[in-house]
Amino acid sequence: MASTASDILVDVLVDWGVDTIFGMPGDGINGIVEALRRRQDEIRFIQVRHEEAAAFAACGYAKFTGRLGVCIATSGPGGLHLLNGLYDAKLDHQPVLAITGLQYHDLVGTYTQQDVELDKVFQDVALYNQRIMGAAHVRNIANLACRTALAHRGVSHITIPVDLQEQGIGADMRAPRNVKGHNTALFAPQLPVPSEAQTRRAVEVLDAGKRIVILAGQGALRATDQLERLADKLGAVIVKALLGKAAVPDDSPFTTGQVGLLGTAPSQEALETCDTLLIAGSTFPYIEYYPKPGQARAIQIDIDAARIGLRYPVEAGLVGDCGLALDILTERVRRHEDRSFLKTAQAGKAEWMKLMEERGTRPDLPMKPQVVAWELGKRLSDTAIVACDSGTIATWWARQIPARRGQMHSLSGNLATMAPGVPYAIAAQLAHPERQVIAYVGDGGFSMLMADFATAVKYKLPIKVIINNNNSLGQIKWEQIAMLGNPEYVCDLQPIDFAKVAEACGGRGFTITDPKDCGATLDAALAHPGPVVVDCLVDTNEPPMPPKVQAKQALHFSEALARGTPDALKIAATVFKGRAREVI
Repeated sequence: MASTASDILVDVLVDWGVDTIFGMPGDGINGIVEALRRRQDEIRFIQVRHEEAAAFAACGYAKFTGRLGVCIATSGPGGLHLLNGLYDAKLDHQPVLAITGLQYHDLVGTYTQQDVELDKVFQDVALYNQRIMGAAHVRNIANLACRTALAHRGVSHITIPVDLQEQGIGADMRAPRNVKGHNTALFAPQLPVPSEAQTRRAVEVLDAGKRIVILAGQGALRATDQLERLADKLGAVIVKALLGKAAVPDDSPFTTGQVGLLGTAPSQEALETCDTLLIAGSTFPYIEYYPKPGQARAIQIDIDAARIGLRYPVEAGLVGDCGLALDILTERVRRHEDRSFLKTAQAGKAEWMKLMEERGTRPDLPMKPQVVAWELGKRLSDTAIVACDSGTIATWWARQIPARRGQMHSLSGNLATMAPGVPYAIAAQLAHPERQVIAYVGDGGFSMLMADFATAVKYKLPIKVIINNNNSLGQIKWEQIAMLGNPEYVCDLQPIDFAKVAEACGGRGFTITDPKDCGATLDAALAHPGPVVVDCLVDTNEPPMPPKVQAKQALHFSEALARGTPDALKIAATVFKGRAREVI
């Protein structure tokens, strides 16, 4: 039976089905940690090496389960360390509860040690953000925090002064209006049906379309069959935002793959030539890659009415569950017999995939990063979970690693932060112990939180960390060169032997330097029963080419080389060697 404020908090978490919490202990949360110790048979505490990893793991847990992710940190610096991972959850709309400590309630605001009023700090990141005032306050606030995070798919934050965590039930009298037992741990998910008027309008637009593109995002991840059925009826092409990579398998005859800077040429061509656009569960942020306003008639499906028309002018907005809305549209639209637009896209995809295979099988030394992605993609299980990181690594993940039906893929989509790959993988393996889990990361991102590979070792999590190691902040390097026309500056990284890091943490390490050895080494790494790091030394001069090189980008590239970019001749040779199909 609950006896302190912290016990009540843990009671509420158990009532909401929370079974995992990520964090680090600290003197600002000792009362809560003790309550968790007493209930460790119901909630497992996963101790990380950095609070940022705890928040990333909570976000990843939410992404790969659809459930509430929870993280905890001590007062002051511990809570501050959570912020990056919590913004990742906010921008990718994931339900996460953050719990932090505060200093003694009667010393807050007096410049005492670690006197950071975290509820004020978290005002922007959290859509529900409250300070606990006593034991009688906990149940009301904690229930509402969990419910709000789930209902609005965002971050909730609770902060509790350290002395109040130990407060007994009877020591804090209830207010007269705070009737015992007046609330409950019940979440009723919303599955709204789109309005009839908007549905009719959407059907009219789709029926009139001749070259239809469906842009599938994160909101369509659980609507794979519905997307393909509607695409089949409309003769439509499905293109995918990064967070929607697993919405449709890449071997589907209807998809041409990703869109945007990391996307495919046939996807971009489909968007440039379509006359009708259906946006399904996506607010893909790069407006420049949408059709030009006025080119295409558009409709949008989104669970959030505020996001209708956010990126592109639409004639109909279907507010509701994506799968349900797609089913309604499929039932009501007419069948389009003209398949010419789809066939053109399919031909473009076939040509693109030949190019990807060519890039993924090159025997060059230094080894090309595409080789690692290509060989890894062939070896993933049908139920693999792949957590990617930000940087050039995301390009190879988007293009060279096909998503198969039954797999899950994710990365930091809208925040595009470095370092979530390993914490995401840890969370995924805890949530799905029977599945193959891969962290596909760059050396820059991995080195930020590489101590948390030891977390995987500690909890015997057989994650496989595949590092494309180019000893560079590669994405920044190519942005400096191709986007700005500036010489590369301060992007080179001091080399680290990541295989030795893995061994030092108690895991297994492999190193790949030659493409001839890549497949066999990956086989050995994937077969190892414990946590593994594979350090893949790849060509630092291999650029992540956009699907279509713009004249401005080519000009900036030439200017940057001429102005003194290190290794300019090697870069030029790498970029232009056999790349006619990408540049033209």
